[in-house]
Amino acid sequence: MNQFFASFAGLMWGPWLLVLLLGAGFWLTFCLRGIQFRNLFYALRLVFSKERKGEGDISHFGSLMTALAATVGMGNIAGVSTAVALGGPGAIFWMWVTGLVGMATKYSEGYLAVKYRKINADGEISGGPMYYLEKGLGKKWLGVSFAVFGSLAAFGIGNMIQANTAAVAVAESTGLTNFSVGAGLSILTAMVIIGGIKRIADVASYLVPIMVVIYFIGAVTAIFSNLDRLGIGLQLIFEHAFTGTAATGGFLGASLAQTIRYGVARGLFSNESGMGSAPIAAAAAKTNHPGKQALVSMSGTFLDTLVICSLTALALASSGVWVSGETGVALTMQAFSTGLPDQWGSLIVTLSAVTFAFSTILGWQYYGEKCFEYLFGSRWVHYYRYAWVVFVFVGAVIKLELVWNFSDAMNALMAVPNLIGLILLSGALKKDTQAFESGVRDGSIGKFD
Repeated sequence: MNQFFASFAGLMWGPWLLVLLLGAGFWLTFCLRGIQFRNLFYALRLVFSKERKGEGDISHFGSLMTALAATVGMGNIAGVSTAVALGGPGAIFWMWVTGLVGMATKYSEGYLAVKYRKINADGEISGGPMYYLEKGLGKKWLGVSFAVFGSLAAFGIGNMIQANTAAVAVAESTGLTNFSVGAGLSILTAMVIIGGIKRIADVASYLVPIMVVIYFIGAVTAIFSNLDRLGIGLQLIFEHAFTGTAATGGFLGASLAQTIRYGVARGLFSNESGMGSAPIAAAAAKTNHPGKQALVSMSGTFLDTLVICSLTALALASSGVWVSGETGVALTMQAFSTGLPDQWGSLIVTLSAVTFAFSTILGWQYYGEKCFEYLFGSRWVHYYRYAWVVFVFVGAVIKLELVWNFSDAMNALMAVPNLIGLILLSGALKKDTQAFESGVRDGSIGKFD
């Protein structure tokens, strides 16, 4: 079974899907006239606005923090360092490109999620790709496909993998067993998710800013301690983006194709643009126009890839540890340790890994729950929550090779129907966006009310 899912995941995540994900981003950027460049500052201001009108369960800020809770995770710590370790410094450039065009994708997902959302039997907002595939595109079978794959994928990438990462990090740092860490994580998870999206958003609104600030301080300290080599590091990023990287030190070398592949793949893994997960949180936001929440969703990709991932990337490039032969979390720890005293570098990366993993568990629980609700109705949702808590513990104590391969396959299967919907709805999305921007300019749509 493991071999089957490994082969299937490899097939699904081949160059064709990366081209489709990146191509959709470029197409939507073209259709929306570079909305991510024209409206970024407005989008960032909207994050902190509180709308007095419109339906929704949580604020713009709460929605963004829930989405960031799910996306800011191991992709920012291990994903970036793996891209550099396998593709060289030039992979960072392609990660940036992926983030920039991914902002248009994330805008589109957020707009459609709010436009086609609905109120469920419990009076809560439900939305996401399954709804705009059914109501907007008229293809319910695509919505059902997304919901099936999403509800299953959540247990892998959003649950067991994150729990295992946190358990291993804590066990290595403190000597606690994976069993005890898993039990603690399960209890904490249950205490949060039992309150639904409002409690998840409340916890995320406190946890995400704190964990990002801690990671930011560690990364900036590492970068400034190697400030004399930052220019060389940036030069390597732009030079190797178009040439690949020769073997040097413990680095085995990378062709241009590898550089592009790992930069794009890890960028998409980090910000999840096109995956269809984040719009589920966007749909819950209180807003009087889909365009506003769409801009807020777009800013999440900017913060995730262009800010947080870039901090990791610049720490790696300026410290020079990318040639050590290490990869993943261990490589990031090396980069941080070059600029921080004693064990502080390892401590910050470990603490970040644990908090990032826990926040991802919370965010993805909501994603999986809403997919499950679409399939079976809201009255069965509490069973999904019980199962979620159990699998947090299971993930902390088992080996995960099969789970990784299964999750990769399900994530790819999530992306395909979502991308089909985004591309086929791009014409209507273009018209809606033009009307939204015109309304903001002439005052018929209030900027922040």
